[in-house]
Amino acid sequence: MKEILKGIFPAVPIPFKKNGELDEKAQESYIEYMKTQEVSGFAVWVHTGRGLLITEEQREYVLKSWREAFPDKLIIAGVGANIAECLKCDNPEDEYIKRSLEMAIKAKELKADAVLVYAPNIFKGNEDLNSKIVSYHKEIAKVGLPVILFYLYEEAGGISYSRNVLRELLSIEEVIGIKMATLDSVMSYQDTAEFIKKEFPQKMLITGEDRMFGYTLMRGAQGALVGLGAACGTLQKRMMDAYYNKDFKLFVELSEKVDKLAECTFVKPMEGYIKRMLTVLNLLGVIPKESTYDLFGPIEELDTEEVKKIESVLKEIGEL
Repeated sequence: MKEILKGIFPAVPIPFKKNGELDEKAQESYIEYMKTQEVSGFAVWVHTGRGLLITEEQREYVLKSWREAFPDKLIIAGVGANIAECLKCDNPEDEYIKRSLEMAIKAKELKADAVLVYAPNIFKGNEDLNSKIVSYHKEIAKVGLPVILFYLYEEAGGISYSRNVLRELLSIEEVIGIKMATLDSVMSYQDTAEFIKKEFPQKMLITGEDRMFGYTLMRGAQGALVGLGAACGTLQKRMMDAYYNKDFKLFVELSEKVDKLAECTFVKPMEGYIKRMLTVLNLLGVIPKESTYDLFGPIEELDTEEVKKIESVLKEIGEL
């Protein structure tokens, strides 16, 4: 999928009100804002959009709203299942696979262009973990959409895939690449980047590293799927273009700005980044404050000092 090469795909959040209602008016405003941003497409149903926690109806509304507004842009849909719900069933692993397949099929029906596969944590602790991971991805691939692997650090619910598992996964015909999001493990990113470059040069390395965005381009990322892109996407795309065009002076200048944004939004508690990115959208005048709730995160309200810090950074980098 050539659209991914050198492209940025924001992982988009959902504007919820405190009472749990999805604010459709705010969603429409957010979509209009994104029409002004130089982005290549969108990632829905992924972690930033709480894809495994929202209802089926909400998932359908979200994907439809982006698809209808951007008929010509690439839409990547997260695919997986809510483990807590699956554990209530008689056979949790089978239920997980069933629900994941249903999600992938629905994404295809709603005209998503590719799927990003959540790490199947349901298999952790199983003595056949590696073979189950590979088999699971092969089942998702049968749905018929291009597949993007997701290498996510374990603290955030991912699995550190072994080299042999990665080798088998990247050998699946429908797999077009892998998104890396290792956060504070730069060695994991470096080593995997080198592995892909040497053994699977035809597969795409996609960065999901918000806190070391610019650096990961230098280490071989061919595109980006990032929660940071939920706002200020043009700034981030300009940084990417500067690197790929070998305008390294501009790249360094823009990378510094992108880092400043990441360093005030992707901070502990890390799960609070969704609330912070919604707050960025509010400060930019995109959505109202009452629609900045992350129903599933650790932060209901940011304290005044943190909001002031984010606002100050937005002014410093020229976004406000």
